[in-house]
Amino acid sequence: MAETLTDPTTPQIDEICFAAVDRDRLLATPATNHPPRILILYGSLRERSFSRLSAEEAGRILTRLGADVRVFNPSGLPLVDDGVDASHAKVRALRDLAAWSEGMVWSSPERHGAMTGVMKTQIDWIPLSEGAVRPTQGKTLAVMQVSGGSQSFNAVNQMRILGRWMRMITIPNQSSVAKAYLEFDESGRMKPSPYYDRIVDVMEELVKFTLLTRGRADYLVDRYSERKENAAQLSARVNQRSI
Repeated sequence: MAETLTDPTTPQIDEICFAAVDRDRLLATPATNHPPRILILYGSLRERSFSRLSAEEAGRILTRLGADVRVFNPSGLPLVDDGVDASHAKVRALRDLAAWSEGMVWSSPERHGAMTGVMKTQIDWIPLSEGAVRPTQGKTLAVMQVSGGSQSFNAVNQMRILGRWMRMITIPNQSSVAKAYLEFDESGRMKPSPYYDRIVDVMEELVKFTLLTRGRADYLVDRYSERKENAAQLSARVNQRSI
C-alpha cells in the first residue's frame, strides 16, 4: 500500500527563491509565430557522407513540416584549442547559427563505437554560455546516427549525454540507420524503408516539441538552485558595499 507523507515540510528550501509552477506563464500562447528555426549538424567530411545524406533527408522533411532549416558544413572548422579562437570565421558562423536556432538535429556516423571527431568538434565549439546568453539551453534536439554494419545506438546515446549537458530538450525518438551504404541510391537519395520512416517520425516529433517549448524555454529551464545562487551573489555584493 502507498503511504502518505507524515511530514511534508522542507526546511532545507530557501523560501525566497522557491516558486510554485506558474501555470499562466507555462501555458501562455507564445508571442512568436515564425517557422521553427532548426540547425542541422552532421559528422563526416567524406564526399559520399551518409550522415550528411541522412541530415539532408531530415532537412527536406523539416522543410515540408514548415521549418526554417539551416545545414552547417563543418569543412574547414578547426580543432578546439588548435591556435584559434571564436573569432575564426567558421567558428563564428557556427555559433551564430546556434544562437539563431530554436532546435537542432545532430547526425553522426558511428566510428570505433562512438560519434566522430568531426561531430564532437562542432559541439565543442558551441559554448555553454556566451556573455549572458546560453546558446543551447532550452532548445530542442534530435539525434541520428548511421552505421556501416549492424544497427547500433552508441553515437546517439553519446549525443544524448551531450545534449543533456548542454541543457537541451532532447526528444524521446531517435534514428539509427544500419548498413547505410545500402539505404541510398546513386544520386544520394534515401530509399523508402522503415529507416526512412523513422527519420520522418523523428522530424515530426522535433517540430512538435519545438513549437511547444519555444517562447517558454527560459521558464522551462529556470532553476531553483540558480535563483538561489544569484540571490546569494546579490546579497554578497550588497553586504560588501555596506562594509
